[in-house]
Amino acid sequence: MVSTMVHQLTRNLTVDQIKGTPFEAYYVDHTVGVWPQAAGGVPFCASEFQSKGDAITDIVEDMAAEQKARTTYDNLLRLCRDDPDVYEPLKFLREREIVHFQRFGEALSIIQSKLDSKNFYAYNPGFKK
Repeated sequence: MVSTMVHQLTRNLTVDQIKGTPFEAYYVDHTVGVWPQAAGGVPFCASEFQSKGDAITDIVEDMAAEQKARTTYDNLLRLCRDDPDVYEPLKFLREREIVHFQRFGEALSIIQSKLDSKNFYAYNPGFKK
């Protein structure tokens, strides 16, 4: 959704509108094509995803990712309050991150309820028999 919004905002830009803006360096590499990257210019990479194979470790990582995404949406929302066509979809995406965080929290509670409460951080019961 964010890539679609970026495309919609940039697809009709002229070269004169791009020159001298922070978008100019991006344009040199990608024209107005969507190339997912961080605000600092670091391209998206699958290494952003983490998995250890341990239920607690992985679910906490998922919760952290949802919180980081929510914070990013908070920052974007502060920058685009004057454009409802951008603001409203971002607000929806932010709300979705909150719901995901809550669901992962519920899943973490379920996982913890199934483990030995005296020792549930000491080992992954799926591997230690």
